[in-house]
This record gives sequence, structure tokens and C-alpha cells, in this order.
Amino acid sequence: MRFTTTEASALAETLRDAARTEILPRFRRLAPGAIRAKSGPLDLVTDADEAAERQITAALHARYPGCLVVGEEASASDPTLLGRLAAADLAFVVDPVDGTANFAAGVPLFGCMAAAVVKGEVVAAWIHDPMGDDTAIALRGEGAWIEAPDGHRHDLKVAEPAPLNKMIGAVSWTWMAEPVRSQVTARLPRLAGGVQFRCAAHEYRLIASGGAHLVVYNRLMPWDHLPGWLLHREAGGYSARFDGSEYRPEHTGGGLIAAPDKASWVEIREALLEGI
Repeated sequence: MRFTTTEASALAETLRDAARTEILPRFRRLAPGAIRAKSGPLDLVTDADEAAERQITAALHARYPGCLVVGEEASASDPTLLGRLAAADLAFVVDPVDGTANFAAGVPLFGCMAAAVVKGEVVAAWIHDPMGDDTAIALRGEGAWIEAPDGHRHDLKVAEPAPLNKMIGAVSWTWMAEPVRSQVTARLPRLAGGVQFRCAAHEYRLIASGGAHLVVYNRLMPWDHLPGWLLHREAGGYSARFDGSEYRPEHTGGGLIAAPDKASWVEIREALLEGI
């Protein structure tokens, strides 16, 4: 299946609708008990996550009958969904509120993400910014752009390559195991600077738009990374797992480095992970 720009815009509207009806009305108004921990204190879910995912899932099933929807919250209760992703004829991964910790704390930095996977290949991606009310969209082989509700678009392009000591990026060390965690954080001063949004949606939008050079992630749940991975790739960037292999929808570990080009990827890999 090949997605058209018209279909891409329609699905962006699906995410926008969920944000308007289920996410934004709850922002800074979560009732007592509306925030819960899943696997631990760094892994939260709110009523907004669950309600938005239900709405998006229903809309996808109505538009694409028979499709598989692998939502972050549904997968928490049914882990078998994740194992079906790579082989599905048409699947969508959905992260209804990426940056839940920010959302729960009243910080206006969170996103609503989705990606389409056809027989193991990521073919389309969406990262909606509920606060800015625009959507970053990518179609495989057709580029990446930001689209506003009125249809206005501007193309996305990654930053130009730069020396390591002039690179800025997000290095997420939270899910790294020791001793890698301590070794990587000790090497961060080799970069010009860093950002830490606690929100992959906005970190991917940042590097896809040229606002920073790189991201480094360790844990690779598909709803967190498939949308941003394609967005960055279609904006002209290069990415690979820590061992240099291609990132695939079925991968949940092995790390990921996204950079402006392959030479930059190698330089980042050597600077932060060589010998680890």
C-alpha cells in the first residue's frame, strides 16, 4: 500500500481531532487518580493517553478495515500486539501522548505520534504538536514537511554536517545500563551542547527541521521511534543502531543514533560509544 499526500493529511486530522477532544481538555486539569505509573516512576500513563488512543484506534479501524493498530497503551495490556507488527499487511503504531511526564506535570511539550508499517516497512509517519497545532508528516520516498490545519506546508531538512564540537543534540541516557550510562554521560562535553525535552516527538521534530544535529536513544519501542525515524530520514538524515545495522520495526533494543549524514554518525558513534 502507498499513502498519498491526501491520505497523509487526513490522518494528520485524525491526530488533531484526538488532541482537541481528549488531550488538550485534560491538560493541567487531570483529576486525582488520572496519572498512574506502569512499569515504574519513569513510565506514566494518564486518562488522556488512554482516551486519545481509543479514539485514534477506532478512527484507523474505520478508515482501514482489518489493519493492525499497535498502541502504546493497548500493548501494555496485550504484549502480543508488538509481535504481530513486522508481519502485518498494514499496521499502525500509535503513541497518543509522547512526553507523558511533561503532560502530567503541566509542561506544554508533548506530541501525538503515529506511523504506518506495510509488511515490515515504515511507509508514513506523523508527529502532531497539540500546542502548536501542526503536524510533521513524512512519506517514504517523498520527503518530510510540516503541515498546518489550513494546509500550508513547509519542507523539513536536517542540519548541515558540523564538527563534533559544534554539534548539538539530545542524548537520552535514562534507559542505558551501567557502565554504559556513566561512560556516555561523561563524554557529553565532547559535543557543543545538549537538549533534553523528555519527549521524543519534539526531539525528532527538532533534528528533522535542522534545529539540532543528533539524537541518541537506547530503548527502541516502535511507537516512540518509528515516526521520528522516518521523518528524519525523509528530511535527509542518516541513522543506524549502535552496531551500524539498520533500524527495523521489530527492534526494541540495540540503540539508535540519528545524524545529518553517515560521516557524522560515525563521528558521534566513536565519540560517545567507542570502547563501550
